[in-house]
Order: sequence, then C-alpha cells, then structure tokens
Amino acid sequence: MSTVLRAQGLGKRYKQRWALQDCDLDIPAGRVVGLVGPNGAGKSTLLKLASGMSTPTAGTIEVCGGRPAGGAEQLAKVGFVAQDTPTYAGLSVADHLRLGKRLNPNWDDALARDRISRLGLDPEQRAGRLSGGQRAQLALTLGIAKHPELLILDEPVAALDPLARREFMRDLVEAVAEHELSVVLSSHLVSDVERTCDYVVVLVDSRVQVAGDIDDLVARHHRLTGPRRDPDALPAGQHVITASHTERQTTLLVRTDTSVHDPSWTVSPLSLEDVVLAYMTRPADAVRDTRPALEVLR
Repeated sequence: MSTVLRAQGLGKRYKQRWALQDCDLDIPAGRVVGLVGPNGAGKSTLLKLASGMSTPTAGTIEVCGGRPAGGAEQLAKVGFVAQDTPTYAGLSVADHLRLGKRLNPNWDDALARDRISRLGLDPEQRAGRLSGGQRAQLALTLGIAKHPELLILDEPVAALDPLARREFMRDLVEAVAEHELSVVLSSHLVSDVERTCDYVVVLVDSRVQVAGDIDDLVARHHRLTGPRRDPDALPAGQHVITASHTERQTTLLVRTDTSVHDPSWTVSPLSLEDVVLAYMTRPADAVRDTRPALEVLR
C-alpha cells in the first residue's frame, strides 16, 4: 500500500511553545481520511506542514513522495483549502478561475467552469459578496481543478450552516469519486467524518492515538458492562481504552481482535463518535504510556 503522507518525529515550535511534537503518522494513498482531535492537538499545524505553508522544527514529513513545497512540481501535487476557505474579496469568481489557470500547470479549466455553472455561481460576482457556503464551494473548486494528488482541507465547513455544510461534503464525496483524489480532512464534527471519510486518524497532544479504516475501527471496539472488577484482569488481547466504575459495576471500552466470551460481560457495539471520544478523553498518563493505543489498524 502506497503512502501519501508520512511523518516521523515531526514537530513545530513557535517560540517556546510546541504546536506539534513527536508526531509519527502514515496515511495511505487513495483514501478519504478524517483527522480528528481536540483543540490544540496539532491538526492545523500538521496540515500546514503537509501543504508546505510551514516548515518543521524537528523530524521529517514527506507528501506525495517529496518534501512539501519542494519546487513547482511538488506544489502541483497538493491542493489546500484552509479553515477560512480563503478567497480574494475584490476578485470575481471568473478572476479566481483565471488566476488558478495561470498558477497551476495541471489546471482543468473545463472542470472548473462546469462546476461553477452547476453550483449556480455568477462568474462576474465578486467573492466578497458570496455567502459563506458559496465561498467554500469556490475554494473547493479551485482545489479540485488544480488536479492534485492530495487534497488537504482544514476545517473547511466550520463556519457554515448545516445545509451548506452538507452540500459541501456531498460535493466533496462526488469529486473524490470522479477524480480519484486522496483527501485529508480535519474536522471537529465526527458525523461529517463518518459520512464522508473511509479512514480516520485521532490526534491527541500531537500524538496519533489510533488510525485505521473506519469500519474496522468500529468493529474492533466494544463497550463491556458487568460486575465491578479490575481491568488489569482482562485477557491479554483485550486492550482497555477507558474504564469507569460504580460501587457494583464496571464499564470498559476495549479494543480486541477476537470475540468477548466471558458471559459476565454485556457487550455493546459502539459508534465512531464513541470510539473517537474515548481516545480523546483518555487520562494523560494513559496517552503517554499505553503503547497499544498507538498502533495503526488496517
């Protein structure tokens, strides 16, 4: 399996503060990857490093087989849509397409114009007068028409209303299917990730807690409820992610490759949101010390 993004010991420091540190990650090509994690986990920093908008303080990062922003050919391989879906307020929609054509050697003008037409955008309308959803769609059009190998989207729908957000995500899914893009999408909304992505990476405190195919990830995690007991007494193949106790009852969220045969447990399925939140809310010492949480699920 080829890798579209690889980070090893990656770190970025701003003065005395590390925005990202000791990050190791392999993202497979040909997937739509959701990058999730709490505020301050380093998601935006990682994506800026991947796009070449920032340079590492420590470690290495490789994107599409090369160093981010390492020359015109490398720049052409990556499309980037930032959180504020940047457009130039004084330029018209048509001006943006002309600028895209001038700056990008693989630009597909027919695709861009067809997409603008299907979206119902007026080519002569200035970007500053477009709605938030329309600006996001224009930014996505510019990213797709560039014909990148990897399209990076950093919280592209964070400021949109629910209808505009759903339309954007639907159009993204259609574009991925049509143009066979690799996509890395950061989002706070697990529902968007579940609807759009087929692979997820959970980033907490700059470290990858778990990464893998969404269906496999959900299938391998369970909630166990039963009489109070010590989680350390579980079989070796059952890795405890979180544990809570009452006076008489224990509830565990575990990851396992095999069925749970102990009849004293009630086994319940989990949603992707359940799994993601479990890794995001683990105690800090568990994040540092429990190595099985760091493995990639494939």
